[in-house]
Amino acid sequence: MNKKLSLQNIIIAIIVSWLVLFVFMPNLMIIGTSFLTRDDANLIEMTFTFNNYIRLFDPLYAKVMWHSFYMAITATALCLLIGYPFAYAIAKMPEKWRPFMLFLVIVPFWTNSLIRTYGLKIMLGTRGILNNTLLYLDIIDKPLRIMYTEYAVMIGLVYILLPFMVLPLYSAIEKLDNTYIEAARDLGASKFQTFIKVIFPLTMPGIIAGCLLVLLPALGMFYVSDLLGGAKNLLIGNVIKSQVLNARDWPFGSATSIALTASMAIMLYAYYRAGKLLNRKVELE
Repeated sequence: MNKKLSLQNIIIAIIVSWLVLFVFMPNLMIIGTSFLTRDDANLIEMTFTFNNYIRLFDPLYAKVMWHSFYMAITATALCLLIGYPFAYAIAKMPEKWRPFMLFLVIVPFWTNSLIRTYGLKIMLGTRGILNNTLLYLDIIDKPLRIMYTEYAVMIGLVYILLPFMVLPLYSAIEKLDNTYIEAARDLGASKFQTFIKVIFPLTMPGIIAGCLLVLLPALGMFYVSDLLGGAKNLLIGNVIKSQVLNARDWPFGSATSIALTASMAIMLYAYYRAGKLLNRKVELE
């Protein structure tokens, strides 16, 4: 018994040490750097200031943040519209086919998302596979200009993040109690009414989880914007990258990163509160 407790304590100590060393300390350093001043010679000057956070309200950076949230929210909505019917179809398939379909959903994770983004460049280019196919089928007369537009960035975000929406939705739909659906039909509800009043509310935890899993990464996927969108379609991640690597302004890059982290924390708290309210509502019913 004592040996077992000793082994558990060692494992816990290793995990805590890992989290402190590689999670807590780096974040603490970023927080500290965000309150310092940029120095051309030494990167950072030990002068305390709030200017880095004040700069976030500059119209230029505020516009980038607004555009980033707009792109992330739109990508999340598209993933939900595509992913919900797909997840529902998988959940209602014969049980022997479900593992194979889930395997197909997970397969893209086997390839790095950066490599898949480069693959999208080949697909969406002026002389890419998509345009060549449409021209061959006489659907269009001249190649469509998709690359380096907002649409290309949106396609890239949806393509990469769609599995993150499908998996939690499938989990929620698969656990759905069919007796509620049968009761709604017995009471005369149409398929649409059953979906709106029964299925959709009961799968809301999966919807919220999927939306968060898509929305949060979408805000920082700078390489998608770099490769597919060009200079006019920046995300918050692009600002952080350019400030740290190009402008060498580590304090402002750190402040932007902290602002992004704080936004994510607020969304996660909103998810937690929404989950508690939904559970309370179910208990009351």
